[in-house]
Amino acid sequence: MRARRHDPERRERIIDAALRVVARDGIAGLSHRTAAAEADVPLGSTTYHFSSLDELLVAALRRTNENIAATVGRSPALAQPGADVADVLARLIGDWLTTGRARVELGYELYLAALRRPALRPVAAEWTEQVVAVLARHTGPADARALVAVVDGICLQTLLTDTPYDEERTRVILARILTPGGVRPQRGTGSPGSPAGG
Repeated sequence: MRARRHDPERRERIIDAALRVVARDGIAGLSHRTAAAEADVPLGSTTYHFSSLDELLVAALRRTNENIAATVGRSPALAQPGADVADVLARLIGDWLTTGRARVELGYELYLAALRRPALRPVAAEWTEQVVAVLARHTGPADARALVAVVDGICLQTLLTDTPYDEERTRVILARILTPGGVRPQRGTGSPGSPAGG
C-alpha cells in the first residue's frame, strides 16, 4: 500500500481553491467536489478538513477578512500619530475598488452570504471588529464603527451601480463623521461631487 503523502499545507490550499471557485463561479458554484478539483486534492481531503460547506465558507470568509483588515492595519499613514483618517481611508477604498476590485467583490459576496447562512454571521462581524480596532486608536470606538459602516455602504454602492469611485467626495463624507457640525476643508479646488483626481 502506498504511504499517504504528508501535506501540512493542504487545508490552506483548499481554502485558497475555494476562494478561486467563488471568485469564478459564485457561491452557488462552490462544493466540496469543486474545491477539491480546484485544489487538485482528493474529495476526501475537503470533507476531512471541512465537514460541511458552511465550515469551508467560514474559513474562506475569515481568510478574506484577515487580508482586508491587514491592508488597513499595515497602512503606514495610519501608523502615524494624528493621521488624517478620512484621507487615508478614502485612498484605501480607491485602491480596493481599482487594483483590488476582484478581491473586494469576492469579499462582499462571502460577507453577504451571511444573510442566508447564520454560521457565517459571527465571522462576517469579525471584519468590522478588526478594522474598528485599528481605527479606534485615532478616532475612538464610536466614530470607528461609524466609519466602517459608511465604508461598507460606499463600497457596495460603487460595486453594485458601476459608478466611478469619487475619492474626494468620500473624503468629505468620512471627515464629516469625525467633525460633526462642521465641514472639513477640501483638498485642492475640487467640489464634493467632483470625480476623484478631477
